[in-house]
Amino acid sequence: MPGAGTSGSDHSGAWAAVERSWSGSPAELAEFTIRFDEHFATLGELFTSVYADHHDCAAQLVALAVELGEAWLARSPELKAVDAQRLADPDWFQSERMLGGVCYVDRYAGDLDGIREKIPYFQELGLTYLHLMPLFLAPEVNSDGGYAVSSYREVNPALGDIEQLRALATELRAAGISLVVDFIFNHTSNEHEWARRAIAGEREFEEYYWIYRDREAPDAFERTVREIFPDDHPGSFVQLDDGRWVWATFYSFQWDLNYANPAVFRAMAGEMLFLAGLGVDVLRMDAVAFIWKRVGTPCESLPEAHVLIRAFNAVCAIVAPALLFKSEAIVHPDEVAQYIDRGECQLSYNPLQMALGWEALATRDTRLLSQALERRHSIVDGTAWVNYVRSHDDIGWTFSDEDAAELGIDGHAHRRFLNAFYVGRFDGSFARGVPFQENPRTGDCRISGTTASLSGLEQGDPGAIGRIHLAHSIALSTGGVPLLYLGDEVGQLNDYGYLDDPAHAGDSRWANRPAYPAAAYADRNDPGTDAGAIYLGLRRLIEVRSRTPEFAGSTLHAFDTHNPHVLGYQRPGGEHLGDHLGQHLGGQGEVLCLANFGDTDELVDGRTLSGFAADAHELTRDESVSLTGGLRLRPHEFAWLRVTPS
Repeated sequence: MPGAGTSGSDHSGAWAAVERSWSGSPAELAEFTIRFDEHFATLGELFTSVYADHHDCAAQLVALAVELGEAWLARSPELKAVDAQRLADPDWFQSERMLGGVCYVDRYAGDLDGIREKIPYFQELGLTYLHLMPLFLAPEVNSDGGYAVSSYREVNPALGDIEQLRALATELRAAGISLVVDFIFNHTSNEHEWARRAIAGEREFEEYYWIYRDREAPDAFERTVREIFPDDHPGSFVQLDDGRWVWATFYSFQWDLNYANPAVFRAMAGEMLFLAGLGVDVLRMDAVAFIWKRVGTPCESLPEAHVLIRAFNAVCAIVAPALLFKSEAIVHPDEVAQYIDRGECQLSYNPLQMALGWEALATRDTRLLSQALERRHSIVDGTAWVNYVRSHDDIGWTFSDEDAAELGIDGHAHRRFLNAFYVGRFDGSFARGVPFQENPRTGDCRISGTTASLSGLEQGDPGAIGRIHLAHSIALSTGGVPLLYLGDEVGQLNDYGYLDDPAHAGDSRWANRPAYPAAAYADRNDPGTDAGAIYLGLRRLIEVRSRTPEFAGSTLHAFDTHNPHVLGYQRPGGEHLGDHLGQHLGGQGEVLCLANFGDTDELVDGRTLSGFAADAHELTRDESVSLTGGLRLRPHEFAWLRVTPS
């Protein structure tokens, strides 16, 4: 056996334990040995770098090694074949044909069988990636939309059962659609078995959480930790009925796991591999920034958080190498990119681009968005952004104040303006958003709302459909995996019925989680309806994207249009895409994307475009255009131009 980051005896002891416990055939053991030898050294090094001082470190690592062997034996031949395919094509998720969709199972389809019945529609739309929002067992009332998970191995009975989920994953795979689910690994609900046993005083499970008998440690932590949901509880700790205090970063019923305990890492690795064994292709790593705590720090984005995510990756490299991680890090823009790496999170939400798309629609000024594309879009090879117009969550104005100041924008005042604009409190606003976590004293809040309601469709603004298409054109053309919130492609509006539901009334984000808009879907092929105009326009963009190889990968070059209302960027082809992505492009040129966020006609003049040959081809309309005199764009019009350098 090769050496490991742990001592040779630790490595040998781990392998000896694997051999003693092996229940498979000698041929299977030989196959597993290859993966173990290749990746266990890395896992051991990462594990011990965090837990070397813990009294139980060596024993926990040995037990983890045994469990990896058991999980590998349990992995189906079909999934092992997927592993082999993905290892042979590591950039599979960067294809121009990738298209994501996200929905709540119950609100979109009733249950898992309802999702299965919608597979033909998903294929019609062009989906290759389906994120089902939290669907595992959670408290009936206090569930935070399912993010207060009570079991990682039981589906909410109202949606189905675990075997139905396994079967759905298989059917989706046969249809060319990867399954994405949430891995809620920062916390559990207070109804999880581990939490119940901690409440009962079982020492083993008390150590799964941050539980203290007095305020000394909580007070020390809270001196440097920010409040996330102050409306729910002050600080980071909540008091239990017996007087003890438990860490709850988010809601009082979501208890943070104690990753300083190696048993927690091992337990969560088991839960992760269980999900991988169901046929899940991508795990959305929820709240990645919060998983490590250290007194005297903000307890966000600490170095150990990155080490633990890499260790989880090493676990997958041994057992389920097809599995990808998607980072959900709603932190400072500089910190978001720190989680993106082949060995950490191969995918990441792009919250800055999302927020600045809405900022540009409100201001009709693209400078902040253009600056972000130039400075913050580039990420390491082998990774991809997940670009979206809006999510299940609220919209927060996550731009950097320093970036804004360079453009003469006061960040605090600008956020107040955006909040007022998107909740319809600014004269002339087209938006009908709903404030989330509003502070009336400071004017601070975040914004809830569907794409259509935020774009003006709810109030009948004539520019609404153009804005919807424009916003999605950016997500579809800037690289990575574009993600649609299902229902937005037919113009679903805010659902204010949440106010009448006691379980939802205090959370305005339910306004942008409406039930399946059946009437709008029925109209989707009628261009004379709003739903049809939106859907058919988006279908056209999706189809064009799927046959435009320059849109593969995430490489993007900024392009200065010399017009603040018009966003510009270039998607290079050929050698710029690297060996895996560029080999089929040959000598083709590149695609220049231009988008007018203004409410009037805007010109990108001929001098600005003089670096390209006069003859270009506009892909979305499939027509030749001349760039000699510049290009004029109507309000909210965009162009995807295949160009060649002059």
